This record gives sequence, C-alpha cells and structure tokens, in this order.
Amino acid sequence: MKPYFRPAVSTAIATVGAIVAATVPAPFSPLLAQPAITVYNQNFGVVRDTVPLDLKPGVNEIRFADTTACLEPDSVILRDPAGKIALRILEQNYRNDPVTQELLLSVHEGQTIDFQTVTAEGEKKTFPGKIIRSGYAAHAQAAMQRYGQRYAMTQMGMAGSGAGQPIIEVDGKLQFGLPGQPIFPALADDSLLKPALVWKLEASAPAKLEAELAYLTGGMTWEADYNIVAPEKGDTLEVIGWVTIDNQSGKIFENAKIKLMAGDVSKIQPGMNGMIVAREEAKLAMFSPAAPVVTEKAFDEYHLYTLERPTTLRDRETKQVEFIRASGVKAQRLYVYDGLKLDENQFRGWSMENIRNNENFGTEFSSKVAVMREIKNSEANQLGIPLPKGRVRFYQQDGDRRLEFTGENIIDHTPKDETLRIYTGNAFDLVGERIRTDWQIDHSRRTAKESFKITLRNHKKEPVEIRVVEHLYRWLTWEIMVHSDPFEKTAAQVLEFRVPVKPDEEKVITYTVQYTW
Repeated sequence: MKPYFRPAVSTAIATVGAIVAATVPAPFSPLLAQPAITVYNQNFGVVRDTVPLDLKPGVNEIRFADTTACLEPDSVILRDPAGKIALRILEQNYRNDPVTQELLLSVHEGQTIDFQTVTAEGEKKTFPGKIIRSGYAAHAQAAMQRYGQRYAMTQMGMAGSGAGQPIIEVDGKLQFGLPGQPIFPALADDSLLKPALVWKLEASAPAKLEAELAYLTGGMTWEADYNIVAPEKGDTLEVIGWVTIDNQSGKIFENAKIKLMAGDVSKIQPGMNGMIVAREEAKLAMFSPAAPVVTEKAFDEYHLYTLERPTTLRDRETKQVEFIRASGVKAQRLYVYDGLKLDENQFRGWSMENIRNNENFGTEFSSKVAVMREIKNSEANQLGIPLPKGRVRFYQQDGDRRLEFTGENIIDHTPKDETLRIYTGNAFDLVGERIRTDWQIDHSRRTAKESFKITLRNHKKEPVEIRVVEHLYRWLTWEIMVHSDPFEKTAAQVLEFRVPVKPDEEKVITYTVQYTW
C-alpha cells in the first residue's frame, strides 16, 4: 500500500518584516477567517489570522488581543487580502505584560487613583494621588523576553538607578515611592490579560474589511517519528510515520488549518549572551484561501506537509497525527565493519601532515560489526515521498508474533529516490579485528607504506556478507599496492571490501597502501 500523498496547490510568498506581500493579492474569501499555522521544526511558526476593521476617516486605533505570547513584533504583516485598500500604519505596539501592580501603575500614569494606608490604630485611610511616573521598566521587560536577562539588565542600568522608582503627587507635593496601597478601578475588559497588538491606522475614507494578519512566533515546533515493523523472517517492512506538534506559544488555535514545513530554514536565533548570532530572513508562507486536500508538496527549497482536516491546537498541548503508512517496503540488512578507532579529543586539530608523520595514528581498533538497514525511498519500494527529519524505531515480530524493539536512530531530511542507511546497533555474533602489520616512511622519496590484516569471524548459523570500510587518512594521493580481495573506492579516501563469511568461518583480508606527496 502506497502512502497517501496528492498533488499540491499554488502558493504565494512574503518576506519577514515586509509590509507589502510579494504576490498579487487574491480576492477575499470567508475561509481566511479560519486561523492557519505553519509550524517549522526549529521552534517557531507562522500564524495567519484575520482582524475585523471598521475604519473612519483620519487616525484609527485598533486593538487585536488574540495573538501568541511569543510573537515577534517586527515580523507582523497587516494587509487587505483583496488589495483594494492600502493600509497606512502610523504606529504599532505589542503588549505582552502580566498584570502586576507596576503595569497597572503604568496604565494609569498621569491619572489620579486612590491609595490606602492603615493607621497605628488599625483604621483604613483612603486618599487620592496622581501618578506622575509609574517607574515601570517596560523596555527592560521587552528586552528580557526577546534577547535574554543579561541584555535586559544592561538596558536597565543604562536607564539609571532612579528610573524604576514611581513618583506620586499627593496634596500638590511630589514624593518618591508609593504613599500607600494603590486601589485601581475595575478593568473595562480583559484586554490587559492577553497579549495584544495595537495599531494606529490612517484612513482617507471610511472602510470596512477583514484584514489579513500574519506574524512569526516562537514556542511552536514539530518533529517526525517513524515506527518500522519487520516480520520474524524476511526484510519486507511496514512503515508508519507520525508528526508530533508542540504548542507552547500561549495561545489556543481553534479549528485551525495546520501545515508543517520540513527543511533547514535559516532563522535568527539569540545566543546565550542575548546577542544575535545570525542574520538571514526566514520566509512567511501566505497560502491560497482555497481548502486544499494535499498532504505533501515541494515549497521553495523545502517540503510542506498539510494536515487534511482542521484541528484545535491548545496551548501547552502536544498533538500527534499519523501522516504516512506504507507496507511492502523492502529493506536490506547490512553488516558493516569500520574498525578504525580514534580518540577525537587526542587528535582534535591535527593537520593531515601531522597524521601522515605519526606512526601510531590509526593503530587502535574496535571489534564491533554494525547492523544497518538500507531502504530505497522510491515509488517502486512503496515510498517515494520526501521524508522529514526524525527518529526511526525498529520493531520485529518474535515467534509468538509479539513485537520486540530492535534499535533506533535519527534520519535527516531525505528526498525522494534517495537511499536511507540507518544504524540500529551491533551484531552479537559477528566480530572484527584490525591489525597493522607494517609501516614505512621515506621522507627523501616522499612516500609512506602501510599494511593491514583484517580478520572477520562469523558465529551465526547462516552465511553473511560483511562490508569492511577502510579510511586512507594519511594523504590525498594513494595507491593500493597489494590486496587479497576486490574492493570499491566509495569516496576520495575510503575503500569498501564486500566479504562473504560462512557460518563459523574466520576470513582474513589484507592490503597495502602507498601514499605519495
């Protein structure tokens, strides 16, 4: 059974931070009112929503209090999807502060509120006071959220030690600090309890429209997981793929259309010290309002996966959806002996010349023979679709038809018609041994010779083929002078011997390589 993927629909693209989308706007459709999310597997996503606008001539203040708590303000795009009205944005503000005493003081800055104290006799005394300065360091709060604590503390220090102290006018006199417990009037609504975007829009004429809103947000990610089931005997597999979506954005998405972007998209990330470590633009995906039935398609240099049905994604929820199921997938079991054992810490930073001249380099070996599964990602092999990066788990049926776990690993993004080679563990009954038998170096002639004996032992009840991988690490120019078995050059400095080994047999292969420089 082949996986269920269908042809794609057209798309349009806009760039992060741009106000005008780089596409011809499509006519507005009620389907735009349905929230849509594109989640990237790099801890961010693109949110597309609608904002109802009823503009009057002049300057209009618009508040939209239904964004995520991890919104990137400079990524916001607000536009008329029909392209008939050019929205002139005079000012944009993003508020994402928890309701605290300091925040409410800031909200009522310039206003008079009541303060309450308790006398020594325990009586409550209420009196008015005007908030001249709240002392609320909103810039530091924003800096901490966006760039980290160290950067925020620097900004607070630059503002001066007194900037965080409120100033209250009581009976015509100014005093630093609060004269008592502030008593605030009731909130008109819950707008301060939610993250909100506030715009000042200028309109030359009255207009009513459903504006399209798009922005980047953190707190969202997804990953793929694959479960592969093998029979007790044979190499015909069943492949089941899941996507796991994690929403930590601070917002519930009701009945949303969800898309998943797979690929290595360049995205700015803050460093540990709060500084920016890259400067590349990610791409916002502004999709056609038509309801697609696709599940996978190529998009720019990446691949896009679409959940077929709208779904509700709650805040702090992890949702799993099956996205691929294929049976009859053929896999080849490989045994690979790569006996070279190196201490990376010991040889870190060594040049090729240092390696060439060091007699002891590469003399240690490992006896483990790796077990690999090789799967062709092709239509002929019941696959043939781009596979996103993820964890692959292997299960095999036992004699009682129960599944036993036999290994797991991570695969990278794998295009169609490429071959997956997945390491699942080491063979219990296969052993390798790699011994250097000769080493000569002649600096006057600029040559070096090195000889190896590789011994393979098979303690299984059936014959196997072991692929012996050898790395010619001493120099780029080399020649195999003598070899006991045929080999294939698989890379510039890599050889591979394919050695059949019978049950309970010990097989020895030898070769000599000469380097010249």
